[in-house]
Amino acid sequence: MGYEFLDPAVKKNTIKADIDTQTKIKDNENNTKKKMKIEEVQSTTKKQRIATHTHIKGLGLEATGKAIPLAAGFVGQVAAREAGGLVVDMIRQRKMAGRALLFAGPPGTGKTALALGISQELGTKVPFCPMVGSEVYSSEVKKTEVLMENFRRAIGLRIKENKEVYEGEVTELSPEETESVTGGYGKAISHVIIGLKTVKGTKQLKLDPTIYDALIKEKVAVGDVIYIEANSGAVKRVGRSDAFATEFDLEAEEYVPLPKGEVHKKKEIVQDVTLHDLDAANARPQGGQDIMSLMGQMMKPRKTEITDKLRQEINKVVNRYIDDGVAELVPGVLFIDEVHMLDMECFSYLNRALESSLSPIVIFATNRGICTVRGTDMSSPHGIPVDLLDRLVIIRTETYGPAEMIQILAIRAQVEEISIDEESLAYLGEIGQQASLRHAVQLLSPGSVVAKMNGREGICKADLEEVSSLYLNAKSSAKLLQEQQDRYIS
Repeated sequence: MGYEFLDPAVKKNTIKADIDTQTKIKDNENNTKKKMKIEEVQSTTKKQRIATHTHIKGLGLEATGKAIPLAAGFVGQVAAREAGGLVVDMIRQRKMAGRALLFAGPPGTGKTALALGISQELGTKVPFCPMVGSEVYSSEVKKTEVLMENFRRAIGLRIKENKEVYEGEVTELSPEETESVTGGYGKAISHVIIGLKTVKGTKQLKLDPTIYDALIKEKVAVGDVIYIEANSGAVKRVGRSDAFATEFDLEAEEYVPLPKGEVHKKKEIVQDVTLHDLDAANARPQGGQDIMSLMGQMMKPRKTEITDKLRQEINKVVNRYIDDGVAELVPGVLFIDEVHMLDMECFSYLNRALESSLSPIVIFATNRGICTVRGTDMSSPHGIPVDLLDRLVIIRTETYGPAEMIQILAIRAQVEEISIDEESLAYLGEIGQQASLRHAVQLLSPGSVVAKMNGREGICKADLEEVSSLYLNAKSSAKLLQEQQDRYIS
């Protein structure tokens, strides 16, 4: 009845106002929907940290041993790489133990890269122990002890044993709690239910709480492939099941296939340890004295100096295992960079250590010419005494040419995911010739930052000129010091 007596014009305006109000509400809803942002985010795929030699993947050799000019991250250094390839072959044939070689060349010519290339060619099963000459100078441990410790780190022992194990992919991991026997409000683990799966079937096991501690120590999670020794309860994480190969998983060291056969089986267990691992475990013996008991104690950190008598006893045990066919010796590589930092005491010790029956392959590297041996007034090539030099096979590394420098810079830019044009690479090559290759490589990252600040994705020559004006290289800094010597304290 309310609208019957209203003026038609008023009625029309009222209806129009209602429609306008409804339209505004719908527009607001539409605007709200339009304002909702959906943005693309970066992939969560794990990125490898970029280090100085990340691009080195091997020595880049053909099957015949000839060096490919541009391969495995290497550019040039053909003769040095081919010589390194022969060393790798001799190591594999066990004909190089107790011998040493020296990489000698100017700074920035790839000496460390060659040693890492040899390590990559040998694979992860051959021990590779890198150190720097200055590491031997410690207030806690004798110089000769540091050298011997690294010698022993570079000698591997591959132990083979037939054991009764439970092996498979972890499908379930459920710790069962009970009231603590000591009273109070705490809970204690009474046992652990674990499910293991292989190609043939699955089993559910009830484990002792001490095995649960071992599972935590090994960082075992559902989806990992593990084995548990039936007698000792020792747990070993083999890797992540390859069924999870596409999953983003930070903890995965490597992906392994689902084990074949039954969950409960007899299996030949192969474990790789170094002589230093056995030394360290024997220095604080607990429990059994067999080699596997010693290996279980390796993860307990404590700095201790190991005596020669103890090492001799371990050598006797190791030799007995080798004679019985239980273990196999794997001579690895000890890489000593900046070898000119060692003194006469260390060099005398190296002479004796290289003659030992248990000795790794030793690779030295230095960028020094004729200089004094540290701690003496005696001059010698590379700062190494002549009697030790006689034992060494010396491999020379050559200075890179302009074209090789540009290729190396292009590889580094690709590894660091930096976009750069050819003109800028040529300009960086010139900087490398005038200053050093290392300085040119170091300008890539700041050049990329400057390019992005200037609104460009890729580096252009102007960006590098700006960065080059901001940072001095070693030569220009030395020249400046000479010119302004009176301003500095000398």
